[in-house]
Amino acid sequence: MTEGRYRIVIRCPVCSEKYILRGRRNDKGEYETGFKRCVCGNEENLNVDATQE
Repeated sequence: MTEGRYRIVIRCPVCSEKYILRGRRNDKGEYETGFKRCVCGNEENLNVDATQE
């Protein structure tokens, strides 16, 4: 696993909101950003794209 920070773009297909965050990978291979849910209340159906910084 590569250490380092990632630029993470989260897009909501429900309301088309876009979030650009920075985060790291955890032991499970998931990205940790602190993001919980979109402003429209969507928590599960999100498009996540990550690129290493």
